[in-house]
Amino acid sequence: MNFLRGVMGGPSAGPQPSGADTIQKLCDRVASSTLLDDRRDAVRALKSLSKKYRLEVGIQAMEHLIHVLQTDRSDSEIIGYALDTLYNVISNDLEEEEQDDSEEENSAKQVDDLGSQFTEIFIKQQENVTLLLTLVEEFDFHVRWPGVKLLTSLLKQQGPQVQQIILVSPMGVSRLMDLLADSREVIRNDGVLLLQQLTKSNAAIQKIVAFENAFERLLDIITEEGNSDGGIVVEDCLLLLQNLLKNNNSNQNFFKEGSYIQRMKPWFEVGDDNCGWSAQKVTNLHLMLQLVRVLVSPTNPPGATSSCQKAMFHCGLLQQLCTILMATGVPADILTETINTVSEVIRGCQTNQDYFASVNAPSNPPRPAIVVLLMSMVNERQPFVLRCAVLYCFQCFLYKNQKGQGEIVSTLLPSTIDATGNSVSAGQLLCGGLFSTDSLSNWCAAVALAHALQENATLKEQLLRVQLATSIGNPPVSLLQQCTNILSQGSKVQTRVGLLMLLCTWLSNCSIAVTHFLHNPANVPFLTGQIAENLGEEEQLVQGLCALLLGISIYYNDNSLENYRKEKLKQLIEKRIGRENFIEKLGFISKHELYSRAAQKPQPSFSSPDHMMFDHEFTKLVKELEGVISKAIYKSSEEDKKEEEVKKTLEQHDNIVTHYKKVIREQDQELEELKQRINALTSQNEQLQATVTQQVSQIQQHKDQYNLLKVQLGKDTQHHNSHGETFQMNGIQTEEVSKLKEELEEWKNKHELLQGQLKEKDSVIEKLNSSQLEMGTTEQSSQTSKFGGLEHNNELQKELEMLRSQIQLQSVEISKLQMENQKLQVMTTTADPMLGDSGATAATGSELEGRLEQEIKELKSQVKALSEEKESLKQHLDSSSSTVAILQDEKSKLQREVAESKKEQDDLLVLLADQDQKISALKIKLKDLGVPVEDEDDTESGDQGDEDEDGDEEEQD
Repeated sequence: MNFLRGVMGGPSAGPQPSGADTIQKLCDRVASSTLLDDRRDAVRALKSLSKKYRLEVGIQAMEHLIHVLQTDRSDSEIIGYALDTLYNVISNDLEEEEQDDSEEENSAKQVDDLGSQFTEIFIKQQENVTLLLTLVEEFDFHVRWPGVKLLTSLLKQQGPQVQQIILVSPMGVSRLMDLLADSREVIRNDGVLLLQQLTKSNAAIQKIVAFENAFERLLDIITEEGNSDGGIVVEDCLLLLQNLLKNNNSNQNFFKEGSYIQRMKPWFEVGDDNCGWSAQKVTNLHLMLQLVRVLVSPTNPPGATSSCQKAMFHCGLLQQLCTILMATGVPADILTETINTVSEVIRGCQTNQDYFASVNAPSNPPRPAIVVLLMSMVNERQPFVLRCAVLYCFQCFLYKNQKGQGEIVSTLLPSTIDATGNSVSAGQLLCGGLFSTDSLSNWCAAVALAHALQENATLKEQLLRVQLATSIGNPPVSLLQQCTNILSQGSKVQTRVGLLMLLCTWLSNCSIAVTHFLHNPANVPFLTGQIAENLGEEEQLVQGLCALLLGISIYYNDNSLENYRKEKLKQLIEKRIGRENFIEKLGFISKHELYSRAAQKPQPSFSSPDHMMFDHEFTKLVKELEGVISKAIYKSSEEDKKEEEVKKTLEQHDNIVTHYKKVIREQDQELEELKQRINALTSQNEQLQATVTQQVSQIQQHKDQYNLLKVQLGKDTQHHNSHGETFQMNGIQTEEVSKLKEELEEWKNKHELLQGQLKEKDSVIEKLNSSQLEMGTTEQSSQTSKFGGLEHNNELQKELEMLRSQIQLQSVEISKLQMENQKLQVMTTTADPMLGDSGATAATGSELEGRLEQEIKELKSQVKALSEEKESLKQHLDSSSSTVAILQDEKSKLQREVAESKKEQDDLLVLLADQDQKISALKIKLKDLGVPVEDEDDTESGDQGDEDEDGDEEEQD
């Protein structure tokens, strides 16, 4: 302690030691002291010197400090001092805060190099990082907090290397995830910063963090902090969410499947009073909008983007964004970012695009949101970035949206224009911007109109009908003619580029538009004149677009104008321009720097209005047409004819393919109908089987009742005979017996009739089978219908067998009834002489007579029901006979296929037998040579035995 007092404090008589000497003595003290208190004081002194003497402490004390972390784990205070000292040595944040603005840049570079070098020394031994992860797990504030800060600094200095060490460390990432659940906000907030550095540009760690429930915890923190009204913690959480989701399809899908998109809706619930937006709220809302764009970015896989777009519509997130879009008092940068976000949420999603088309601005009278946005786009007083955002929104609204394209173009057609002029339509705004004095408005309107025609030949033809009134007293001019007139007037480069892009999009893949364009005799000379001139660098882009437009006029020319046929236009190019010169001018487009920038992503992002030259979709068109136009210029007339013949052949082929598709579609419908019929017949068969089962059970019940009556009748007869009484059979019983005889005869006749019908059906089926086998006819149908037909055939055969068995049972029943009838006749003959029975005997006879009458009525009803049931089954068999004949064809074909497969199996068995013989011969040779060969026969037999035992056990189960 006295030593430390001499070092740290009061005056002394001798000369003062230097900082390096003091640090050396403190390091020796840390290394050699046996008392923990002395080592703790020495480390605390190193901590106080580490900010001023960063280099000296880092060089001399780092090894001792790491040793302290390894050996003094039991004392949290010394561990905290050591971690703070290492943080001061490695971190560059402290040096950057102390630097003045006047210091040179090389000083900052030296500081960065110093931190990076110390970090490299620390992580050279991977055990140091693993030790640090273990210390971060400690709950003690004085250990955990400095450990988190030190690990964050290491990741800032040497991110990829430290990430790899943590990734291979057991449960390394999971340990750090516990920081988000810490109740101490300081540690939790620094844990968020740590995870920000950990998840940068590392997809593997991003996935682990996401599956460790990071989304749930971060969204909870954002909610607790007040969503967009929260502080810097909300900003840090949003940055971490962006790291986890950006360019990570797995995490995006997990975020969507976890229903976390629905939890984003409250972020954008902005109140009516939008005044007084704080800088932090603007930042938070900006990051929230960017997070939404990450999920629906055009660079994501189309399927993932589409599912996220649908989820945002169903949870009301899109509706909330449109509310912000139409609100007042929203800051300009938030409004711009909201427009960009809405653009990507609706891009390519028909449902979202339809909803956006229905959104109205809160004005009097209400106007569609699209019209309000277009008014901002063609207004030169609006900010440049806002106008770019509106253009992007309009492009996304029309992307793969033919319905929206038609609605925009319809506002330009004569039949739909509002003659009163009370409301302004989207088409009128686009035309106004197209011909205004502001070149940026010209360019934006031209690109927007080109997107309304993108990949839609019908609308390209309809747009030819648009007529514009130029001035009073002059006849109206078509929109196509007005565009070419402005081109020839020599306007600004940006205006001409926009109009040329519109014309190229309009004429591509539309022969009628090409004919209208060539019908104006001034257009072709103007294009050839522009291409042939040697102009400055700024005009080269216009020359390239003119060459592209002329090439489109040749490639999509249907030769309907005699003076401007393909061959004549090629000759004109050869004479006035030269083919090589034409191709060179055409190549100016793709070689331009602004073309390369526009081709990178769909969103128009330009540093200044002067750089606004190319549209993303137009770059795709150039890439598609540049090669084919170059080939078309060098083709001869014969090659053109051959190409036209090939096109015609392809069209015929397409027609044939379409026809076959239609046939296949009809066959699929027929198959579906047949399947439904089979299902209906199957259900009907099941119902009939259930009915037959019920009838059998009822017959059994009647038999039991009849046997019981017979037994009772026998007992009564024996009783009367023992007492010498007579039994009287009256006339009614005799009539019932005769009726039973008649019914038995009817049953016999019906039985014989059904037997004959069954024999006829069997003979018909056998004849059909033999005739189909002789003819060998085949019918093409799907494999599914084959198996379905065979199953239906088997079901019909089963129904026939069931009917035969039922008829046999009924014949047995008839024979039993005949025997009972004979017994009754015998009883009648024996009872005829006994006519003098007493009153009690007459009462018993009348009771038996009532029972017999009831039983006879029940039997009659059963007989009637069975006869109706047999009649229905007969009709069912008649209707199924045609189906059986069809199915026999399929059965014969399948039998042939089975025979072929059996033949192939026999060949394979022969080959296998040959292989077995060769293998056995080789084993014998190996045994003769003394090589040990394992005999697999016993093993296989043992395995087979085990398999048989397992199979027996499964059957028992």
